[in-house]
Amino acid sequence: MYRPRGIPTRRRAPRLVALLAALALADTAGAAERPGHHAAERVVSVYSARHYRSDEALYAAFTVRTGIRVNRVDGKEDELLEQLRSEGASGPADVFITVDAARIGHADALGLFQPLHSRVLASRIPARLRTSRWAAFSTRARVIVYAKGAVDPALIRNYEDLAAPALKGKVCARSGLHPYNLSLGAALLAHLGEARTEEWARGVVANLARPPRGTDGDQLRALVAGECQVALANTYYVARLMRSHRADDREAAAKLGVVWPDQQSFGAHVNVSAGGILRSARHPAEALAFLEYLASDEAQAHFAEGNEWPAVRTVRVRNAILDGFGPFKADPLDVEALTRNTLATWKIFERAGWR
Repeated sequence: MYRPRGIPTRRRAPRLVALLAALALADTAGAAERPGHHAAERVVSVYSARHYRSDEALYAAFTVRTGIRVNRVDGKEDELLEQLRSEGASGPADVFITVDAARIGHADALGLFQPLHSRVLASRIPARLRTSRWAAFSTRARVIVYAKGAVDPALIRNYEDLAAPALKGKVCARSGLHPYNLSLGAALLAHLGEARTEEWARGVVANLARPPRGTDGDQLRALVAGECQVALANTYYVARLMRSHRADDREAAAKLGVVWPDQQSFGAHVNVSAGGILRSARHPAEALAFLEYLASDEAQAHFAEGNEWPAVRTVRVRNAILDGFGPFKADPLDVEALTRNTLATWKIFERAGWR
């Protein structure tokens, strides 16, 4: 079984454990009487499915501001959830963070989170971006990306246009059962209803230039290589390509155009990075302090620098690439509606053959 770095892989013998515990207790009792003894170090253990190196600076800044050290365990979402299940109530994790509403909703459905009571979060995070057990801290939009010169962007103004016969053999997409597409489908289900959403999914499958595979980044590379002309991708991937230190990445990005879908109707689908405090948290006060820090102006500006939009409306975005995308109408659908529709969307995409 996968075990993220930093988690012990062996159990000490019971007798040794008891001995160490007794020695620790004795040392603690004696230390309380020793001059100059300091209180135990404050710490929070964060299991994160955000695989962004830039988050290291975020956690370091939190420690500087609060004095609370962060034990960070990174991994893929499924692996971290399996880790949490295997550890149970005795595990060290205090906070779980992941990207995508479908993923955080899945963790919530497993009963992992405790109720989230925070005036700070309630006042700073919009109600549509939080629930009673978890909150979003950054957003990214799911847009239509096209190869410049290969397709008229006027043909792809809405998500439903991806299913139009005019795009047969021109669309690239990752699996419909990936959480990014499931969350988009959940939004369409809320707006269009089941019949139209299934019709759309079948149309997308009929228009695929190749079987679904790879990441959003792979879809962008396929556009540049001429394997297809249109694809779905989160804005994060497009911005990362545009800001790359590699000249060939920037050259590839220059060949791509971005369409904000459904600007005359419900708006572009917006997804989230989000987190909650685990029921088994050993350090709930520190965990809450960490989540509240993620809603601070300092942390929100960090998310913007990392190619995500802040969840807090009052924070100014200082990212030339994001600014370059221009203003857009975002879908105001609340995140809880997305999580409610995830399972139904899964079934629709399965029936449509978008696997």
